[in-house]
Amino acid sequence: MGLVGCSGSESPPEGEANDSSSTTTGQTGSFGATSSGTTGANSGNTSNSSNSAIGGVPCTNVRPTGTEWDEATCDQWASETNECNMAWMVNNNYCNESCGRCNSGGTATSSGGAGSTGASNATTGGSVPGDIDCNAPMPSGGQHHSGNGRGGSGNLAWEIWSNMGTGDMTTFDVPAFSAAWNNSGDYLGRLGYEWGNNPQPYTAHGNIIAQFVSRKSGTAGGFSFIGMYGWTVDPCIEWYIVDDSYNTMPVNPGNTTNMGTVEIDGGSYIMYTRHTTGTGGSRCSGVSSWGQYYSVRTTARDCGQISLTEHFDAWESLGMPLGGLLEAKILIEAGGGTGSIDFPIANVMLTR
Repeated sequence: MGLVGCSGSESPPEGEANDSSSTTTGQTGSFGATSSGTTGANSGNTSNSSNSAIGGVPCTNVRPTGTEWDEATCDQWASETNECNMAWMVNNNYCNESCGRCNSGGTATSSGGAGSTGASNATTGGSVPGDIDCNAPMPSGGQHHSGNGRGGSGNLAWEIWSNMGTGDMTTFDVPAFSAAWNNSGDYLGRLGYEWGNNPQPYTAHGNIIAQFVSRKSGTAGGFSFIGMYGWTVDPCIEWYIVDDSYNTMPVNPGNTTNMGTVEIDGGSYIMYTRHTTGTGGSRCSGVSSWGQYYSVRTTARDCGQISLTEHFDAWESLGMPLGGLLEAKILIEAGGGTGSIDFPIANVMLTR
């Protein structure tokens, strides 16, 4: 088929992982994000807090009203949407503190919220989509995890799985992680959203996008995928968005059906489907044979935006149906070798 990499080989799935404990290696860091914006007049609504000021305007955390999501707190608006930089939020002084326009320590910040590094606090995805610092540094400190396990919440939910039960991962209090493996068999490290207890159609989450920056070293065996990953139930589907690989792009997982090519995020993606039994079992109860969907970018990239909902829409239009979404995470999968990868930005975001 003219594709180089893992053609003819099968990349097995990860299946369910067991919880494991982890040890803290140091204090976590944060990205120093900046962006532009203009704070307008105070809306006059009652604030939840009043701390430092920006140009004489109180640092408030006024929760938006009259929206389709009035029950949300300011922290939810900041961490689960991309609205912090929108004019209706800025001009009405909604969620100034949660959106990073000021803070309780008395230091004013940029009125536009999070910026090019993609995060201003633990879970925010408040930067303008596409505004990514491809030279972003790794945060300091972090928490180290070894062996199969999972943890975290929001868009900081992490998981390690390998069919040999080995491999390492370091997570932070911002959407970033590093991963390492040493002949770990099929190793998967990933970070993002986990909805395993409440799977819903992808459309229930609004528009799902991700921003990533990756820096890889070492080797990753006969197959490898860098991008996004997840599962759905009813039907049971294991899905991949592949933007890069330790192998030559575009990779082909093998034994696939080519469903066509779609333009998304400024690049061409080949859509593949196949059936598999894997080696680690599925995330679907009682299912031992399931479908896999792949969107494989024809040219590799290590920095950019992945418009996940557009991939899901494309799959549906090509007769590749999806069920209740269990997870949506930034992924490294390595089929062997000894290597490591840093993701200074691994930010999965839900916009409404």
